[in-house]
Amino acid sequence: MPLLSLLSAVFVITFEQLVQWHYGPAGIAGLLLLTLGVKARNATCSSIGGVLLAIMVAGPALH
Repeated sequence: MPLLSLLSAVFVITFEQLVQWHYGPAGIAGLLLLTLGVKARNATCSSIGGVLLAIMVAGPALH
């Protein structure tokens, strides 16, 4: 069980660093809103985070 928790933490930290490197502060804000919304069971917060991340990912394809 501790090994699974450690691997999960490493994955989350790596994913957050990748998002921050590739999408900057707006990507981290979207990821934070999505995570907090899911944990707090707040549909509005998680939806805003999801939409922000979707816009960040789809942005280059729209230009």
